[in-house]
Amino acid sequence: QVQLVESGGGLVQAGGSLRLSCTASGRTFRAYTMGWFRQAPGKEREFVGHITWNAGNTYYTNSVKDRFTISRDSAKNTVFLQMDSLKPEDTAVYYCAVNTAGIRYDYWGQGTQVTVSS
Repeated sequence: QVQLVESGGGLVQAGGSLRLSCTASGRTFRAYTMGWFRQAPGKEREFVGHITWNAGNTYYTNSVKDRFTISRDSAKNTVFLQMDSLKPEDTAVYYCAVNTAGIRYDYWGQGTQVTVSS
């Protein structure tokens, strides 16, 4: 069993920055990728980006590319989402998730609210 706890959400003005953290715990934690997703009110959850745990390779959806950066601290089982140049349309609940076996995202955090005011 893996537990994921996100932190770092909040209210920020457009153009500002926020950094989200997600720490994983569990008896034996293994990750293939760790990803970030978001869900805006009235919309479906969408993929934001991910990082491969071993190599640290990242991938982003087009809408956040060049504004968001995913990184990890393997020693602390923590992944970060640095969000810069935030826009009101980035407002959503942000979730981290872990893909432990390379098949699907099988553990999810509780989510953290990010609100960007115009």
